[in-house]
Amino acid sequence: MTLKVSAPDGVKVYHITSGKTLPQWLAESKKKSLRKNEEYRRRLELIQDFGFKSAAQRIKISPDRNYVFASGYHPFSVRCFDLGNLAMKFERNLDAEVVDFCVLSDDFSKLAFLCSDRSLLFHARFGSYYRTRVPRFGRDLAYFSPSAELLVAASAPELYRLNLQEGRFMSPLPSASPAVNACGVSPSHGLFAAAGEDGQLECFDLRQRTSVGLLDAAAAAGAPGEQLTALRFDDSGLHVAVGTGNGLVALYDLRSQRPLVVKDHMYGSRIVDIKFHSYGADASAHNRRVISSDRHIVKVWDINNGEGYTSIEPEEGDINDVCVWPDSGLIMVANDSPNMHGYFVPSLGPAPRWCSHLEGLTEELAEAAPAVYDDYRFVTRAELGRLGLEHLLGTSLLRAYMHGFFVDNRLYAKAKSLMDPFAYETYRQQRIAKKLEEERQSRISIIRKLPKVNTKVAARIMAESADADKAAADGTAAAAAGSSKASQRAAAAAANPLADSRFSAMFEDPDFTIDEEAEEYRLLHPNAAREKKDEEELLREHFQEVLSDEGGGSSDGGDEDDDDGADSLDEMDERSTEAPRAKKKPNSKRLPERPPAGPPAKRPKQAQTATEGGKGPSMFVARDATAAEAFRRGESLAAKLNQPLSERVASEPQSAPPRRLGGSREVSFVPRGGGGG
Repeated sequence: MTLKVSAPDGVKVYHITSGKTLPQWLAESKKKSLRKNEEYRRRLELIQDFGFKSAAQRIKISPDRNYVFASGYHPFSVRCFDLGNLAMKFERNLDAEVVDFCVLSDDFSKLAFLCSDRSLLFHARFGSYYRTRVPRFGRDLAYFSPSAELLVAASAPELYRLNLQEGRFMSPLPSASPAVNACGVSPSHGLFAAAGEDGQLECFDLRQRTSVGLLDAAAAAGAPGEQLTALRFDDSGLHVAVGTGNGLVALYDLRSQRPLVVKDHMYGSRIVDIKFHSYGADASAHNRRVISSDRHIVKVWDINNGEGYTSIEPEEGDINDVCVWPDSGLIMVANDSPNMHGYFVPSLGPAPRWCSHLEGLTEELAEAAPAVYDDYRFVTRAELGRLGLEHLLGTSLLRAYMHGFFVDNRLYAKAKSLMDPFAYETYRQQRIAKKLEEERQSRISIIRKLPKVNTKVAARIMAESADADKAAADGTAAAAAGSSKASQRAAAAAANPLADSRFSAMFEDPDFTIDEEAEEYRLLHPNAAREKKDEEELLREHFQEVLSDEGGGSSDGGDEDDDDGADSLDEMDERSTEAPRAKKKPNSKRLPERPPAGPPAKRPKQAQTATEGGKGPSMFVARDATAAEAFRRGESLAAKLNQPLSERVASEPQSAPPRRLGGSREVSFVPRGGGGG
């Protein structure tokens, strides 16, 4: 399995929904095609189809912890996920966007939705059950189970109450704020609190209509005039946390008007949600933490001093809601992206029962993952001496480890810059050169295809055209400006006949093929024959002909008559067919057989027939290694061999080893010392 892991503040956070997921409506053929996709095969899908088409708005769990509910939009819908089967149980489409919803029963049988069109929807096990409306647009929803009252915070200076037992609206609770953004009920003593738009925190006892307390929470937290956007009671009932519109979270004791802790998210965006988390036997003392979130980040910090514990920052989309699994390290985030994200923090608590396999996966990853120190660099004793940091041995700035030391990255960078002040400039020049090379390689190169007819002529014309273009580019701008476009096109066509339609047939029709062996071509191009002749002369000089049985004939054959010559020719053909071919020698070449010297009338008939018919190419082998090397360079050794020995030795370079120019053997004489007897 593949899990993305991060360690902000040294606490490991596993992103358990980072792999690829497939929608339910995807065709089976496409699903089968992904079987060979390694990334898809190694994905970890916590819950099937855990997401929406566009984005998720709210996410909550049922009181019995067997179901997860989530709302999304485009289209507006609600999904229920069964944790027993790790799949979606049902999906219901709505007419308006869900602002907030409450789970009224222990399972999925009773739900209440507050929509953006001022409507309240009640759903039962079978589907939609009842629909009503509130006087103003609702912003938050809370449920008080002892009296079965549903409380709605709206854009009005009052809080609406709907009694579900009697089935009617009760008298609204008057508020001192012009509008209420959030509300909440304490799970221990039933105190109801409302977070006002003007920064006022107001508390109510639902047994009476007036408020029991009023506090300017925003001003006490150091943000006067800011609105309160989030509110949450803890399980003990003694603490309440509020979030402001500029990213501050203030934790209050109900018995004090001053905040115990003020936490700044440092993003300046409104606080979206606040949760309290505790786990363990000593949760009341040390393991209590606050999980607060704004539109960009989820922060986990200590409830006693506000010290940061860890943070979670989703890779895509703004955060809309956060769901923390009770007594566990699992955190679910609903944001503006199709997939809802899940994060597992083992240090916060174990995995829930329905996904207990996460603990085994994280333990395996923790054992396999090497220790990584982001703020320290490992250096050896020799590197420490080159950096001039040996005087720090024995201090707290160097921590001994194996055969070296760990040193702070800032100290290492400072020492490196002092020892090599031009290192950055060298690195910068290398990066610039690398970028230029990448841009040069990414340029579009023009590939010109040669025609099949008159290929050599076309290649020569294209080379001459390229030289002409380069010369024209080097010309003056005045000459280029003085010529008209028509004259420039005419000059380009004259320089490159391949682009001219008048000469296209020359490179398309095989009837226009130029025969370079024709007499007319040789007369018009005398240098071509000379170059070929020079190459043949070098070949005759540096190579010697290898005679075979086929070419070895007696010179007496010229005295025989034509019939005997024909018979001998037939016998030679039969022998050449039956005899095995001669083995090739290294450094050998094949050339058309050179006719023997003398008039054609006195040649042997076998050689004359083979020469005229073009049969039996001759084999040539290099005379020695020096001759083969001279042939590759296109040099002649005739003039050099005619020089005296002293001049040849003087012309040789002094550092070059002596070379043998002829012969294959040498004799050395070593005199013996002492006289005889």
